[in-house]
Amino acid sequence: MQTVALVIRADFQVMSLAALSAFEFANLSSGEPLYDIKVLSEHGGLVRSSLYTSVETQPFGAADYDTVLISGAMDRSSASPGVQAFLVEAAANCRRVGALCVGAFALAEAGLLDGRRATVHWARAKEMRENYPAIKVEEDRIFIIDGKIWTSAGMSAALDLTIGMVEKDFGAKLARNVAQRLVLYHRRAGGQSQHSAMLELSPTSDRIQLALEFARRNLHRDLSVEDLADAAFLSPRQFSRSFRAETGSSPAKGLENLRLEAARLMMEQGRHSLESIAAETGFGDRERMRRAFLRVFGQSPQSMRRAFGHSPDI
Repeated sequence: MQTVALVIRADFQVMSLAALSAFEFANLSSGEPLYDIKVLSEHGGLVRSSLYTSVETQPFGAADYDTVLISGAMDRSSASPGVQAFLVEAAANCRRVGALCVGAFALAEAGLLDGRRATVHWARAKEMRENYPAIKVEEDRIFIIDGKIWTSAGMSAALDLTIGMVEKDFGAKLARNVAQRLVLYHRRAGGQSQHSAMLELSPTSDRIQLALEFARRNLHRDLSVEDLADAAFLSPRQFSRSFRAETGSSPAKGLENLRLEAARLMMEQGRHSLESIAAETGFGDRERMRRAFLRVFGQSPQSMRRAFGHSPDI
């Protein structure tokens, strides 16, 4: 059985506790105790959260856990020398260390992110980049794994990180089961952008949401406004009018944004050729996809793939 410890301190984000649900439901889904979950603080006892509720914790001992996670504090106060020393010990002795949201600053203060890739809540990325220039900050990520160090973006992304840990430990099938038990609408991979096209479009009616979900599942097809309208149970004219009113975008532009997001994620994964990415995401060919990338991202798919550390032409 693996031991997972979450380190919290005064004013910690309550959402950090939700991230532990991935390990809790892994135990329930498997029918056996895969994880022993502990909540720690420097001195033990009750620790007050950002919502003024308190959580009982155990004091630091030897950092002999399989996984140590560090929560962020809402007031962004620096981690104490004792917390930093514990994290350094954990990085030396544990299989992995993870930061939830702005908990990444505690790892930075301890010097554990120097020379590494890391992410953090997008609103804090500039601060981290300016204060810790030795860190390769990539704010447009859900979570990043660099060696034994895991970092996540803000709030709900911490749960994506811990489900990713479950997948790493026990496989994709159990991770999917955990996500289903947690009723997650869409499980996000680590390389996915913090800025979701689905979220940015943000329709208010069920019918437009149905159309977008239909589009996301069928990006490989040559979708028309009529196809989306049928999925929404509306006429093409009604659909186009409602789509623009709810999202501020035309159906064609919204569909392109979904295609771009899917193509970018496939590039980050590095397992697909540009031809297969263009086909799978509905661009049809590399040239059409290239023009869309240049228009929206200001760089070609080859340049973006290179930035992700993959061969630009596979």
